[in-house]
Amino acid sequence: MERLSNTTLAATGGVAAPLPRESIQPGIVHLGLGAFARAHTAVFTENAMLASGDFGWGIVGVTQRSDAVVRQLVPQDGLYTVTERGGNSAPLHVMSSIVEAVSGRDNPETVVQRIAARTTSVVTLTITEKGYRIDPRTGSLNVADEQVQADLAGNPPLTALGQITRGIQQRARQDSGPLTVVSCDNLPGNGELTGKLVRAFASALPHEEASPLLAWIDANVTFPNTMVDRMVPATTSGDLADVERQLGLRDEGAVVAEPFMQWVIEDNFAGRRPRWEDSGALFSTDVAAWEAAKLRLLNASHSMLAYLGLAAGKATIADAVADVSFRTACERLMFDDVLPTIDLPSELDAETYCKQVLERFSNPALGHTTAKVGSDGSQKIGLRLLSTVRDNLDAGREPRWAALAVAAWMHHVATTPPDALDDPMASELQVLLPAGHDASAVVPALLACRSVFDEGLASNAGFVQLLMHWYAVIDHNGPHGLGNEILHG
Repeated sequence: MERLSNTTLAATGGVAAPLPRESIQPGIVHLGLGAFARAHTAVFTENAMLASGDFGWGIVGVTQRSDAVVRQLVPQDGLYTVTERGGNSAPLHVMSSIVEAVSGRDNPETVVQRIAARTTSVVTLTITEKGYRIDPRTGSLNVADEQVQADLAGNPPLTALGQITRGIQQRARQDSGPLTVVSCDNLPGNGELTGKLVRAFASALPHEEASPLLAWIDANVTFPNTMVDRMVPATTSGDLADVERQLGLRDEGAVVAEPFMQWVIEDNFAGRRPRWEDSGALFSTDVAAWEAAKLRLLNASHSMLAYLGLAAGKATIADAVADVSFRTACERLMFDDVLPTIDLPSELDAETYCKQVLERFSNPALGHTTAKVGSDGSQKIGLRLLSTVRDNLDAGREPRWAALAVAAWMHHVATTPPDALDDPMASELQVLLPAGHDASAVVPALLACRSVFDEGLASNAGFVQLLMHWYAVIDHNGPHGLGNEILHG
């Protein structure tokens, strides 16, 4: 079977006409060219170009840890397909907004050059929480990180923060004009945080470099906050075969997503930008409220279902939410623990939003696995669950359901073989674990991990008691007993 490309697509007639490729000019550099970026940010950008007729926003996509996506897209002239799964799905669509794919690992200097180019006005990021190289103890850049130190020493930068900062530095030297850096990761105040980390990297450079660079950043670079939302599971061999049947061509870069997608952006741009609002993005002055709703309602429930599902042998999130007890636990987490601690955007109705979240999780066509959603838990539970725990404890309330989700994560860490735990802190967590896996041994051991739990939480007797209770239920009572405790305990 021939592979998708400009030539083969033209020969077959295709299934959906992409943008006129000869008219697209690069305007965006995107770091973290995974499935989510291709099913979200690239789709918004392509649709904005189609709606506005402004084709100056082609994307230079940069992979971070692997060159797999580059190997998928380069032979296809950057073309790939997006398949929606679920009710009200759109037809298979060929995407053409990515004009270049670059391996950031193998060609870091090219990345710097693309960021510095006068044609680039926006840099976007989906590098996941761990890609920001944050020191959990300070909340700033981990300058002790080995790769960060190498980037600071003047080696071709391999971290995203190093590439951005060195790109800005070269941009200043070339007088390439203002730049906007747009984080699209699930982090509170993601734009403010990115700006803080970029400035921390710049500040760690020798003074003769740092001082003019910081001044140029302050005058010419902005970091708007955003909230992004779309469920994008890993593409399977079955997905590739399905696309091949529909398209009549082989697409190695195909992505699958739910029909729903959302992007809320703070209108704080240093220069030109795409008309993303023409493709459905919402520009808001209250991004923080949208972020809190997404992180602490949707993302927290997603993590809860992942860890409860893993404990009960559920392969997918849809399988987990189909369990009435697990669905009830999510409802109680959202309504009892989260909603009393956050202020929703005026456009969101709490009951409608929470119902929609569970309906989206129930979509069996996505095949979103509990193992994938449960990965990198040490980087996620603080933002998704522990903020809710703290707010409830501070208000004198018991964070019963958030504690259940945290205990389920602890059980996952304690019962997963060391070489199978998918977490950047796997080694550190394994060192802390005792020989026994019962609640009295595991809970205090993991609470001693200061990269995840602060002293206040670790020493809170009420929180510790809740963790001990739920861990013991998960560990000793099995899925049926856990369900009974959730529903009737």
